[in-house]
Amino acid sequence: MNRKELIAKRAAQELTPYSIINLGIGIPTLVPNYLDQSKYYLHTENGLLGVTSVEEDEVDPNLVNAGKLPVGEAVGASYFHSADSFAMIRGGHVDVAILGALQVDGSGHVANWAIPGKDIIGVGGAMDLLSGTKKIIITMSHVSKDGSPKLVERCTFPITAERVADVIITDLAVFHWKDGAYELTELTGDATLREVQEKTLAPFQICEELLQKEGR
Repeated sequence: MNRKELIAKRAAQELTPYSIINLGIGIPTLVPNYLDQSKYYLHTENGLLGVTSVEEDEVDPNLVNAGKLPVGEAVGASYFHSADSFAMIRGGHVDVAILGALQVDGSGHVANWAIPGKDIIGVGGAMDLLSGTKKIIITMSHVSKDGSPKLVERCTFPITAERVADVIITDLAVFHWKDGAYELTELTGDATLREVQEKTLAPFQICEELLQKEGR
């Protein structure tokens, strides 16, 4: 299992059966591989509730998610105008959004739509999802390709919304927002507490259970 799959599998454990879930581009699209898809309602903001995985020989080129990846449709799936889809999001009718991120800072802000100096397509649905969804899960590598931490004291990229991300899952650790700060609740794979501390610039607390496990 590679790092992306490890992150996606852990993210699946945060989900409650029969909830409505929106999946962002990248790692989030792997999450359904670790779900009984008959027990979850997957939503895509371009207008489908009841998204499922699809086999290569069953791909319909007209049936894609917001990231333009081919998808299938569950029994009972419903289609709707993208305006209605965004009304669902803004109205608080989506339970969970699983999104990627370029940075997350110590205040819980997420930057996931623009890198200064680089061409961008636009913010897409991320701004609405961060503002309107009941629970936000961020899935991302702990550091960028150049080795710089993605968990930073303050975002240097444009933030997507003022909303705090509830859970952060990386290839090294799991953090939950608690009492106005992030709390490290798990180490992922073979990661060590020291490694997480060295590769994290954002301030965070360490849960008591993990401290005891580490013998501190």
